[in-house]
Amino acid sequence: MTSGDAAVLDDPVGESLRGRHEALGRRIRRAATFLPDVATFSAVPLDPDAADWADLARLLGRGGFADMFGCPASPPPDWAPVFVLEGRQMIWAGGDRPRRARAAIDSGVVELGAADVPEMLDLAARTRPGPFWSRTHELGTYLGIRHGGRLVAMAGERLRPPGWAEISAVCTAPEARGRGHAALLVNTLAARILARGERPFLHVAETNTAAVALYERLGFETRTHVTFSGFRTP
Repeated sequence: MTSGDAAVLDDPVGESLRGRHEALGRRIRRAATFLPDVATFSAVPLDPDAADWADLARLLGRGGFADMFGCPASPPPDWAPVFVLEGRQMIWAGGDRPRRARAAIDSGVVELGAADVPEMLDLAARTRPGPFWSRTHELGTYLGIRHGGRLVAMAGERLRPPGWAEISAVCTAPEARGRGHAALLVNTLAARILARGERPFLHVAETNTAAVALYERLGFETRTHVTFSGFRTP
């Protein structure tokens, strides 16, 4: 297995927008943001100056929403705070392959694409796994599980800093919980990421103790604690 340099995970949004996801974003000098129907995440350098914040404000427009994904710096005081959420970043420590990954062969796991977006948006709205928009699926591979033709669980790839792939949008409909769908989807995605020579990582809210425990059982360990925050530009 080829392990990515963990230092790039200090700025996963910026690293993605400078590399694999450049075509899905916009940039002015050192400030960058995803296209609004892909993601709301924005990035400035880890040591931003006033010009960087001004450039990001230009990108977002007046009253624009800046989802600062674990950014350690604070924006100018005239940026209005929207939310603060404590979380953690977890990285794969489970070796060359996930346990039970081969179970996906007969599990009914399917790849999701543009035709599935209405169902993906509906499932995300009902389960609230995190931000999910009409083009979020373009960030990477998304997998799902259907019961009776209806999408009841999904997970996919989001941020892609060099050497790494983030597993995100892990969610299961309330009526389908307790059947191991989340574990199966995360294991399947992790196996695919590892097969490409990359390493899986993910983010989870600190209050979601059940998810933290699940990810630890599957082979992830906490790398660092992060603060997610959102602001409106003046």
